[in-house]
Amino acid sequence: MNTEGTFRFRRRNPNGGPQRTSDVLNVATTSNQSAEGPTVDAAAALVQRVAQGDEASFAALYDHLAAMVYGVVLRVLRDPAQSEEVAQEVFLELWRSATRFDRSKASVRTWASTVAHRRAVDRVRSEQASRERDDREAAHVATPADTVGAEVESSIDQLRVRKALAALTESQRQAVELAYFGGNTYREVAALLGVPEGTVKTRIRDGMIKLRDELGGGE
Repeated sequence: MNTEGTFRFRRRNPNGGPQRTSDVLNVATTSNQSAEGPTVDAAAALVQRVAQGDEASFAALYDHLAAMVYGVVLRVLRDPAQSEEVAQEVFLELWRSATRFDRSKASVRTWASTVAHRRAVDRVRSEQASRERDDREAAHVATPADTVGAEVESSIDQLRVRKALAALTESQRQAVELAYFGGNTYREVAALLGVPEGTVKTRIRDGMIKLRDELGGGE
């Protein structure tokens, strides 16, 4: 898209032949484009001739619809390069499906805009599916190593904790295990051990200080 409100768009030979430099068009995207184009009846007549393989009529139809088609696609994709590519696909589909156009069901512009919107949405879905597939593949590759690393780290941590617990006194270890590994409150630990709650708090505090020193010294 340039500052003059036009975009350069190549007419694609509907028979699949190579594009010529002379086929490059400057298509105005001004608000009065439809007023300058053919009437509704004339546009429908163009499609009828396109259905019969008339390439000159297809070129005229292209001139009439190009700006509108590009605009519909661009609003969905938000990417000028992809929008031009999809717009070309839209016109190829219009060429191929011209025989199925029914003017009693929709105008030429409605028909073309419907095809353009569907093609643009299909491209969005295709891009999203591709990204999700890449993400799954990346996750599949990374997961085994990540899992092994996490398991090793967890095993090392558990071993260090067990060694640190072994350094506590029996009373400290019992209190710490009941509180932090058993999920019991100070009051519940005191009841389980048959000692005052204050004693339990002291044992746990002293035990945690020693655990911190043991674990810190092992790093």
